[in-house]
Amino acid sequence: MSTVRTQKLATTYGLELHYTFFPLHPDTPQEGLLLADLFRGRNFDLDAVYARMKGLMDAEGLAYSRRDRTYNSRLAQELGKWGESRVGDAIHTAFYRACHVDGRNLAERSVLLDVVGQVGLDVKEAEAVLTERTFRAAIDADWRRAREMGVTGVPTFVAGQSGVVGAQPYEVLERLVQAAGARKVTS
Repeated sequence: MSTVRTQKLATTYGLELHYTFFPLHPDTPQEGLLLADLFRGRNFDLDAVYARMKGLMDAEGLAYSRRDRTYNSRLAQELGKWGESRVGDAIHTAFYRACHVDGRNLAERSVLLDVVGQVGLDVKEAEAVLTERTFRAAIDADWRRAREMGVTGVPTFVAGQSGVVGAQPYEVLERLVQAAGARKVTS
């Protein structure tokens, strides 16, 4: 999902942004996993994590709600790969909202199909994509690419042979693309 920062960067430098999907918690069961269980024994203060994320999302102008559960996003990634060629970033924004604002389970087909319909995509075609797993290989390739690039978290921004992990200030992203040779577009 593009943000104010990434859109500004793309416009300022004439960049085309590409998504590479990453398996953040690929073993999460379909019914989801309580965050308290996911982070048990790892010294995470879930209240502090939420407060930090809420602050970052607020600064980006994005809605963000507290949730107590994470869900497996594999099928959402496959539909996202399919949908982005048809409606661009709208599919990613809709999945973000469903998960991080509405707390919906993106492992459930009915949720995925509802979101697809909300962005104007053909629900029957989306059902076929899910049933036939049409984009399985594409997501497998993304996961391999992410591992090869050393991605350990989301978001990770990569330009050229360098990258930065996590929500970064615009200036950090700008230095990243400049180091990769990007130059400002002149009007």
